Amino acid sequence: MNRSIHIFSFLIFSLYSLSIVAILSAPDTINPNQVIRDGDTIVSATQKFELGFFSPGSSTNRYVGIWYRKDVTVRTPIWVVNRESPLRQNSTSGVLMVKRSGQLVIRDESNNDTIWSTNTTRVARNPVVQLLDSGNLVVREANDDQPENYIWQSFDYPTDTFLSSMDLGWNLVTGWERYISSWTSADDPAPGDYTFRLDITGYPQIFIRRGDALQYRLGPWNGMRFSGGASVRRNPPMFATGLFMNSSVVYYRHDVIDRSLISRITLSQSGVGQHWVWVNRSKEWVVYYNLPSDICDTYGLCGAHGSCNTNNSPACGCLNRFVPQDEEVWATSVWSGGCVRRAPLNCTGDVFLSYSGIKMPDSRFTWYNESLNLEECEDVCLRNCSCTAYSNLDIRKGGSGCLFWLGDLVDIRELSGEPQVIYIRMSASESDHRDINRMKTTTIIAISTSLAGIVLLGLSLALFIWKRNKNAYHVAELELPVYDLSTVAKATNSFSNSNKLGEGGFGSVYRGILEDGKEIAVKRLSATSSQGVDEFKNEVICISKLQHRNLVKLLGCCIQGDEKMLIYEYMPNKSLDLILFDVAKNKQLDWPKRFHIINGIARGLLYLHQDSRLRIIHRDLKASNILLDDDLNPKISDFGLARIFGGNETQANTNRVVGTYGYMSPEYAEKGLFSPKSDVYSLGVVVLEIVSGQRNRGFHQEDHHHNLLGHAWILYKEGRPLELVETNTVDSVYLNELRRSIHVALLCVQQHPEDRPSMSMVVLMLGSGGVLPEAKQPGFFTERRGFSSESSTSTNAKRLSNECTITLLEAR
Repeated sequence: MNRSIHIFSFLIFSLYSLSIVAILSAPDTINPNQVIRDGDTIVSATQKFELGFFSPGSSTNRYVGIWYRKDVTVRTPIWVVNRESPLRQNSTSGVLMVKRSGQLVIRDESNNDTIWSTNTTRVARNPVVQLLDSGNLVVREANDDQPENYIWQSFDYPTDTFLSSMDLGWNLVTGWERYISSWTSADDPAPGDYTFRLDITGYPQIFIRRGDALQYRLGPWNGMRFSGGASVRRNPPMFATGLFMNSSVVYYRHDVIDRSLISRITLSQSGVGQHWVWVNRSKEWVVYYNLPSDICDTYGLCGAHGSCNTNNSPACGCLNRFVPQDEEVWATSVWSGGCVRRAPLNCTGDVFLSYSGIKMPDSRFTWYNESLNLEECEDVCLRNCSCTAYSNLDIRKGGSGCLFWLGDLVDIRELSGEPQVIYIRMSASESDHRDINRMKTTTIIAISTSLAGIVLLGLSLALFIWKRNKNAYHVAELELPVYDLSTVAKATNSFSNSNKLGEGGFGSVYRGILEDGKEIAVKRLSATSSQGVDEFKNEVICISKLQHRNLVKLLGCCIQGDEKMLIYEYMPNKSLDLILFDVAKNKQLDWPKRFHIINGIARGLLYLHQDSRLRIIHRDLKASNILLDDDLNPKISDFGLARIFGGNETQANTNRVVGTYGYMSPEYAEKGLFSPKSDVYSLGVVVLEIVSGQRNRGFHQEDHHHNLLGHAWILYKEGRPLELVETNTVDSVYLNELRRSIHVALLCVQQHPEDRPSMSMVVLMLGSGGVLPEAKQPGFFTERRGFSSESSTSTNAKRLSNECTITLLEAR
């Protein structure tokens, strides 16, 4: 009996000893059988960090925190667990523990209250808490130490300190943001007034805010650092920094190059961002840099296009070639009104002048493209009147990519040695004399050439009129070649049915071959179509003045007797709808080809809205009006319903609503209001059709009665946009492009026109990787049964597809 007791006691002692050894061998962990009481601590593997209970400053409240342990002799908290829920008045009854479910909790044993707990819903099988050498406190499965599998981690909830290996930024999938916030005071770690955050509204930069008010700024990222950061003036660099961006995350990270170096970034109670380095020799923290470092770091101090320099008096001045907006107010040292160009812009004749040695402007209103070179940057920006400046996205290795600013340039300061160059849009009169003379010479040559061409064309047309003595309208204004009826008849085999490509309300389209072998498409006006006459005139006026790779090319016309015909380049692949909606044919449209078509249509519309000689609203953009050449390059066609806009015109109204239902914007179909945003809406519909391979009209889904727009909206809201994609286009390589295209399309089809992006923004959004705004509810997302897809209110003409162009004589 006694022997049994001895054996049992020995086993108990052995088990206890083993548990002590286990605890001693893993001083950085807590398991569900352990608690950390006030006075206990755990220490990371190399003793760099320690976790336990503490009271900050002169406070008597108790908090669980993490602080430096090894080498740093001054207790320096880097994280506080229960910063908003302390144990009050010197209470030592607090315990930190992990539940078997995986929740980390702080409890007050005096009353058994839970003071704080993690909010994770993930249930663990065998949880363990560990303090890592990075300063990260993690909850993980005991047998799984992979970072991506952590159940919970303190690095997701920073307080006032940003450490090496910590991410500052966004998880775009979950919407979670990591940022630091100031303490309320030295005695109270509760969140204060200030935050230090990575702003991704445009291209990423860093802001210090007081509430919602902007205080100071670093940025934008230039491939090496945030523009304007103090590290620009430090050589050699002490830190390796990086900005990481993809479809899932956008975050900034900095790591020390020398691992023996101890550093941290903090945000003080007064809103000062400070980068600290521990100096072993003097045993103290030394400030590496401050933000703000001086008055010129104050956000927007000098207003738009103003530049700050502390060596000047006053500190604020205007950028070169800019002047104060209000000289009298500026003289009183009130600079918020900023500066304006001394020579105003006129869009079509502007140039770009280089500025360097400055902190790049606020990038919240920017777009970017990683693939363009600097010359292409200028071309893109020049064609967008809203684009006011551009710069290389990445200044390394000579520079690459483009960053485009839209609107005023704000928060600039002079920085000696800053290498990044920005090119600002200016009036041509601001360029040097050599450029002016060259421009004058070029202009004179262009005008002379144009006049000679116009004279010759006018004489040719006058001779034609004299010979034929019949002219339905002012042919002299057409500015395009005229074909004889006999030439066109011969090319089309006397307009034989075997050459007919299609038929519409205007008449028929025929394929033809000229004597030189050139293939053409002949649009022949029906003698009985009064609607067709108007469309014919409109198309001639519009498209004869347009030249763009993504617009169908008008080769000439034929006006003889009662015959009125337009001669176009022939598109061997016919219209997009004939391939896209054909189950057998659409397999040739893989995603790269579809994305190429989307971009081509967008560029064509941008040209019509902004860059062409005339500002034109197409009003009937749809898949059947997109023609495809040999290489599947898209060409926008059918300008019979197009409307020319005046220079200052942004919106118009009509009682004769024309277009195709399913592609028409709500404000146009219901009120007769149309604008460039009407075409943007139509483009969004076309993009969704290209992505899905299905028509918007006639779309059917068993679980709802919405059209394609409504179905796409549902999937987008539920985080399942890729379920819209046609099966044969899905490839993991292109998932980001697919998601982005769907998102941009939904931005285009939003109910209200003011919410839709301009075409310049659409082109930039499709070609860049910037964060997109949330899409709002689309217009016409529920199928309306009152309209037939095979009939028109004004004509029963056959169509090439089951779409129709409708004309409503009265706006509803």
